Amino acid sequence: MDHGTMKHGAADAADGEHSTMDHSTMDHSTMDHSGMDPSAMDHTSMGHQPGASQDLPATAEPHEPIPAITPADRAAAFQDLDAHVLHGESINSYWSLDRLEAWNADEDGTGMAWEAKGWVGSDLNRLWLRSEGERAGGSTESADVEVLYGRAIARWWDAVAGVRHDFGFGGGPSRTYAALGVIGLAPYKFEVEATAYLGESGQVGLGAEAEYEMLFTNRLIGQWLVEGEAWSKDDPAVGIGSGLSKIEAGFRLRYEFHRQFAPYIGVVWERAYGGTADLRRAQSGDIDDTRIVAGVRIWF
Repeated sequence: MDHGTMKHGAADAADGEHSTMDHSTMDHSTMDHSGMDPSAMDHTSMGHQPGASQDLPATAEPHEPIPAITPADRAAAFQDLDAHVLHGESINSYWSLDRLEAWNADEDGTGMAWEAKGWVGSDLNRLWLRSEGERAGGSTESADVEVLYGRAIARWWDAVAGVRHDFGFGGGPSRTYAALGVIGLAPYKFEVEATAYLGESGQVGLGAEAEYEMLFTNRLIGQWLVEGEAWSKDDPAVGIGSGLSKIEAGFRLRYEFHRQFAPYIGVVWERAYGGTADLRRAQSGDIDDTRIVAGVRIWF
């Protein structure tokens, strides 16, 4: 409509002022604002789609049907598992001097201890080497080395089997044991080693070690350590008694100047039990020891 051609003033003059119209006499119930009767409109002829809230029957086809999955689709999504490489076959290695530390041993002067481990091999098969020992008063009190074959048995876990040899120092005899155990990462990131030993004359031993690391910063790291040993028979020649032999616990705080090099300080507590404690009482009278240590951790 062209409102510009309409003469509103003339209409007002002919029909009277708009303000004088009586709106109360108009029937608003059957008219909308456009002046049309809503009940007279045919909504079915307007072509509206069903509302979004209206549910379709369960048997109704979707507006855009999903094509059926074909064997070609499955072949593209899932490759042949026989050709998939589950484990890497490349040869790698890891060598670590976990502990190389010293302390003031009072009457015996300066003491020193070490613990080293390493492996070479693939993800499935590895050759493990482990060694630890202790010196005091200028002489080696204990030292051992283990050569183990490791096989991955689960995620983060290896089963190991091999030989352990304890060197005889201070006039004591050496000992050789068959070894069988596990190495792995337990829930909550506890590093665990547990090994059973079988020696001469039916001597059976069990050694276990657990470590946990706390990151104060990316480079300042605290390491908790607990380890222990138990033996089935007395072996006075090497200072071993039956039952629980010893427990060692410690905390070491290291700073990693480089990931492969980290000096540390810590405190270590050790105590002998059972027959081992009786043998130590007879020799020196001391069955427990607490010491402040300082050392370095290196790996490559």
